[in-house]
Amino acid sequence: MFMKYAHHFHAYQPGDIVYILDGDGSKPIEYEERKSPVTIRIREEDVKGENWTRAMLYSYEHISEVLSRMKGISIDVEPFTFLMLLRYHRKAFEEAVELMKKFDAVPTTPFHPIVPHLDEFEQRILARVSFDFYSPLTEGRDVLGYWLPEAVITRESASIVEVSTEKRPVFLLDERQLIYDFPQAKHSCNRYGNSFVFGREWSLSDAFAFNTLDVPGLVSATLDYRDDYKENLGVPYLVFTASDLESLLGNPAQLDRFTAWMEGIEGNGVERVSAMEFVRKKLSGEFKRLDGECSFEIGVKDYSSWSDYFDLSLDGKTSDSRWLGYRRADGKVFAREVKGRRISQLWKVAFTRLFEELNRTVRLGVLKGLKKLGIEPSSSEEFLVRYARVFFKDYYDYFGIDTSLDYVLEPANGDREALKLGRAYYLMLLANHSCPRFWENLDTRVAFGNVSTITKALIELMDYFEGDELQNLFIEAYLRVLNFESLYHVWNLSFLSSLEGWETTERAWEEALRSEVPNSGYNVVTRAGLYVGKRDLKGSLKALIEPYNLEWAVADTGHIPGEAHGHWENGEWCEHKD
Repeated sequence: MFMKYAHHFHAYQPGDIVYILDGDGSKPIEYEERKSPVTIRIREEDVKGENWTRAMLYSYEHISEVLSRMKGISIDVEPFTFLMLLRYHRKAFEEAVELMKKFDAVPTTPFHPIVPHLDEFEQRILARVSFDFYSPLTEGRDVLGYWLPEAVITRESASIVEVSTEKRPVFLLDERQLIYDFPQAKHSCNRYGNSFVFGREWSLSDAFAFNTLDVPGLVSATLDYRDDYKENLGVPYLVFTASDLESLLGNPAQLDRFTAWMEGIEGNGVERVSAMEFVRKKLSGEFKRLDGECSFEIGVKDYSSWSDYFDLSLDGKTSDSRWLGYRRADGKVFAREVKGRRISQLWKVAFTRLFEELNRTVRLGVLKGLKKLGIEPSSSEEFLVRYARVFFKDYYDYFGIDTSLDYVLEPANGDREALKLGRAYYLMLLANHSCPRFWENLDTRVAFGNVSTITKALIELMDYFEGDELQNLFIEAYLRVLNFESLYHVWNLSFLSSLEGWETTERAWEEALRSEVPNSGYNVVTRAGLYVGKRDLKGSLKALIEPYNLEWAVADTGHIPGEAHGHWENGEWCEHKD
């Protein structure tokens, strides 16, 4: 059989940060983590963690043991997730490194933002850092996979990735993002700009991830993709699936289920190769090509993704509506159901706009600060790329890569003051995890973590620019965090159109922001901003939080519905035990 098969695993954990400790920027950040114990059942073993992130990272050891027996696998691990794995579970980190050297290691954007939602400046920084971070795992490979978080892509974002490397990227996407001009392009090597692109078979991927087919059903569904036209020509073609690495942990039997599925398709004569190996073999001539294969360009829908609310689609393709809170096709705000309650996603509209403004404020302050130190714009950008060697120092040190301050500060003329600005910039990047807007309820541990982190960046810049007129920029930004609820009126959100007619009302807004914990009446954005502010604000800046009830400034949050299969010590809400 000429059918080939590939599976990609995407690994990402945002962390359970509740507070980042002070630092001068010369060392990696240290932080306090949420203490909300949870247990996950894998096979016959209970994997426990002091929080969700720790439990998931501990579980990677079980995953490595299974995947080590596989082939045709590609893996990406988000860099901050990789760093946490090194810090908390070194054995699993070392096993993951060996796996990624054996398989195709796929670079991915650090901090898991929705890349096209970021300013072009951040996109350039993060693209360069992604390839630098993955360099010890991708040596000698001329064709590399690339994983954009949630697979959200635009032609502009893809171009920024392309010019950040000398290698040929293969963007790993979803079939619902691709636009085929002719049917034989499906399952073939298709060009996209100066790169290549593959779309996963989403229904098959979801059938595994959500356990809707048994193993014989998965094998049969895979073989149904047989292409008799290409079989008769002797032309290899690739069936590609992808899922979160955590899909292997959805129930105690998932690891064994995946193994049996892979063995089942191999037993039917299907060779397993990664998508990148497939492209390499097509380019080298080892795999026969259709006329024009690897040369003709395929269309990809801008702002499409692999995990959008597909039921809202108007064109049979995905978009990024899940992270916007409104349907991109017509601008209508919609609602989703959580635990039997319809929640307007209007909060995502405000959350997205708030972080766009906060990102812009931090970037402006950092770049102006670097300019005041006499650093040219091009050198400032180079310095911010190199600052990754400080932020991810433990990881780079593991591979013997230069992390000296002399190297990092070379573009900054050796001025150590630049380190404080580099730290603030990376805190801002860290605060842009995509996951708060993935979930339907605002009051989650991931939303708290993003707000806590960006608040730390703002307060550190307040301190850095003390006595400077720029300080007011960061004070005003912090006040927007504290007054998140009032942004409904400030930004006239009631004038937005809605799908059912009620999603943009003030009542819908208030319901979406309502606290899910019994010990705070503040929404999670205000709560996180106060939690950091009450510890960090000094002198006259303390007046910023005097009107607030600081007893409500707690790190407790609501639970994420997608984590309900964990056995939480506190099942009512996601606590933080101080």
